Amino acid sequence: MGVSVRFRVRMRARPIDEPHRVSSPLELLFDLTFVVAIAAVVAQLAHGIEEGHTHDAVVPFLQVFFAIWWAWMNFTWFASSYDTDDVVYRLTTMVQMAGALVLAAGVPAAASHSDYKWITLGYLIMRLGLVSQWIRAGVEDPSCRSTAFRYAAGIALLQVFWIARLFLVDGVSAWTFLLLVVLELLVPVWAERAAKTSWHPHHIAERYGLFVIIVLGESVLAATTAVQDAVESEHVSLTLIAVALCGLVLIFAVWWLYFLHPAGEGLADRRHKSYQWGYVHYGIFCALAALGAGLEVSVAQAGHHLEASETTVAYTVAIPVAVFLILLHTVHSLISPNHITRRFAVAFTVLTILLIPLATPTLTVTGAVATITALVVLLTAATITWPATTTTT
Repeated sequence: MGVSVRFRVRMRARPIDEPHRVSSPLELLFDLTFVVAIAAVVAQLAHGIEEGHTHDAVVPFLQVFFAIWWAWMNFTWFASSYDTDDVVYRLTTMVQMAGALVLAAGVPAAASHSDYKWITLGYLIMRLGLVSQWIRAGVEDPSCRSTAFRYAAGIALLQVFWIARLFLVDGVSAWTFLLLVVLELLVPVWAERAAKTSWHPHHIAERYGLFVIIVLGESVLAATTAVQDAVESEHVSLTLIAVALCGLVLIFAVWWLYFLHPAGEGLADRRHKSYQWGYVHYGIFCALAALGAGLEVSVAQAGHHLEASETTVAYTVAIPVAVFLILLHTVHSLISPNHITRRFAVAFTVLTILLIPLATPTLTVTGAVATITALVVLLTAATITWPATTTTT
């Protein structure tokens, strides 16, 4: 028998210990709207590297990816506390999805020539839905009214500033971006001083894990696209196949490391670490997205000549992997009474990975990617068989 969806249910904070709390079908649909945006920003970074404009491509990539990640974050944490799944909630979520699609459409313009008009418009649409949800929570849930209204006010005010930023000259605009990012990150800290929202630790851990899967999926897509281009141009070689296989193994090892330690219990025991845990994930997600671009460039380099040097191409894989390993160790340490990966093993692996591209003239890009992959596989195997037990405070 089907279950009908009620038009409106009084919005109350959901219990933090609700059993069997998992992502809803609506949340999964919401995530799909970000697939397009992530694919676009990864493609833009890869194209910039291939054309020899790596430095010019990195900053727009970091900026645009922040916009994508923060939009996803805003909805995810709200939904963990106030998902009523009634008709009104679904419709306001659909508004946010529409904004996410507009944001995705604006990614190429923002990444290629810093034109943020469409991304800002996407944010405006998303935040119309999000602010209305926070206002509704404040009206219908007296226990968290001050917090909800603080969120609504902070988000709305900053959106006005983002719109005003479009009219600034380029030099000033770059600095205002950093300032507004800091203010965005401070809104939850300020809002939750009034009262803590009731986000569900296991639900949040699952949501972040699903976002990791989405970003890793973009890495697979990016490498596959490069292979398809090589096939169409009839430049398939053993070198290209070797790089593609190494990329698959590397993605698998990275996935294994991330999901080696479920975060739900740690977040439940250390809710006060949620800000650090959540914000550090920007770097993790960003590194995994950049890895996708790096693998695409590595596969493309194996198929034909690129403007970027072989050393640069090797670093497009080495740097994201190194950043991922450092930040993964950090987030594990924040919420776990024991280190999951041994600090010395991570430090040694990261240092070696960062040195490998310097030997690219001898190793070739294929050899560099294979060596990086082997090191991450060894770290994964060592972590499984020789887990760390050092207690953290």
